[in-house]
Amino acid sequence: MTDSYPNRHPDIGYMPDYDKYLTRGKRRQETEKLDEHLPEGFPSSLSGDLVWDASTLANRYNWNYHLTAEDLDEINNALRHFKSLNKPMGELSPDTFPLPQLHAALRGISNEVHNGYGFKVIRGLPVDNYTREENVIIYTGLSSHVAPIRGRQDNKWQGKPADVIVAHVKDLSQSCNSKDIPGPVVTADKQVFHTDAGDVIALFCLNEGETGGESYIASTCHVYNVLAATRPDLIKTLSEPWPFDDFAPTGDVYKLRPLLYYQPATQTDPERLIIQYSRRNLTGYLDCKRSANIPPLTEAQAEALDAVHFTAEKHAISLDFHKGDIQFANNLSILHARGAFTDSSAKRRHLLRLWLRDPEYEWTKTKGLKERFDRVYAGVTVENSVFPLEATIRSSNVAT
Repeated sequence: MTDSYPNRHPDIGYMPDYDKYLTRGKRRQETEKLDEHLPEGFPSSLSGDLVWDASTLANRYNWNYHLTAEDLDEINNALRHFKSLNKPMGELSPDTFPLPQLHAALRGISNEVHNGYGFKVIRGLPVDNYTREENVIIYTGLSSHVAPIRGRQDNKWQGKPADVIVAHVKDLSQSCNSKDIPGPVVTADKQVFHTDAGDVIALFCLNEGETGGESYIASTCHVYNVLAATRPDLIKTLSEPWPFDDFAPTGDVYKLRPLLYYQPATQTDPERLIIQYSRRNLTGYLDCKRSANIPPLTEAQAEALDAVHFTAEKHAISLDFHKGDIQFANNLSILHARGAFTDSSAKRRHLLRLWLRDPEYEWTKTKGLKERFDRVYAGVTVENSVFPLEATIRSSNVAT
C-alpha cells in the first residue's frame, strides 16, 4: 500500500507526555462532538480472571512458582539427557528435555496464562551454575512444556535467511549506530506499554542491571473497562483501522488495521478482547522516524494511544523481576512495559526472549491479525532455527 501524504502528524512521540495527553483530551472534548456509545456489539464491561488491577490482584492470585530442590534436580537431569542426544536446539521438546514431575506444574502454568490471570513467574534458576549455552537449553527446554511451538524473532542470521528463535534484550546502544537501533528493546530507555508478537512471551533474566529495569504488566481487559466507562469514543477509535509504519526503505509502505479486537463468545471460545500494537510503529523511535509519506495519525488516535498507555500505567503491577526468573505472559491479554535502567561494569541487564504458542490452549484470532502472527510462526523449521548465544541488532521488522 503506497501513497503520498503531507506531514500532518499530531504532536506525539514514542515517550508519552501526560500534559500533552490531558491538553489534547480537554481540547477535543471542548471542540468536537464525541461519540457517547460503544461500537455496536461491544460490551459495556468485561469480567473474569483476565480482568484485574494492581489494587486487588495480590489478594487473590499468587503469580510466583518457586522451583524446589527436586525441580532443579529434574532440570539438571533433563539438561544432561538433551546434551547426550547431540541434537540441535531446534529439537528441544518435552520428549528431548523430559521433566516427568515438573511437567504437570508447567502445563498448569500454560492453562493459567491462557485461561486464568494471563501470566506467571517461575523463580529460582541458578543462572551462574551453567554456561550460556546451557542456560539457553534449560530456558528453551523448560518453556517447551509450557508452550511447545516457537516463533521467529528475526528472519536473518549473519546475513543469511534463518528462523532466529531466541532474542537478547540488552542495551547495545553504546556499540552501534543510532540509525540501526530498531526500538528501545536494545537500549536502556523506558519501554512504554505495548504488546510483542506471538501468543505467549517468555522472558528469562540472565542478569539484572545496576538500577531500574522494572517489569510492569497490565490487564488489557481492565484497560478496556476503564475506557469503555469513561470514553467510549476512544474504544471506537481503537477498533478502527490505523496506519502502522512498516519502516520500508522507500518510506511509503504501511498496514491498516485496528489496535483493538473484540471477539464475542462462540460455541468453542469464550468472549475475548485483544489489543495488539507496538507504539514505535505509530510514532517512530529516535532516528527510526515515522515515514512522512504514509497517512498520519489523527488527533483522536493520538489521544487513544496515550489513553491506553496511561490507563495501563495507573493499574499495572511490577513483577519484581530478578536474575534466574522466567516470566510467561499472554501477549493477547497483557500489556507490558519496562522501566529505564542503568548498567555498570559489574551488572549489565540481560534478558532472553521467546515467542511461544501452545496448540492446546491457543486463542482463536480474527482474520485481521493473520499476517501479524504468520510473520512469527508460519514456516518455522527445526533446520532453519538459530539460537544465538550473544546479543545482536535485529535485521528485520518481523511483527508490527
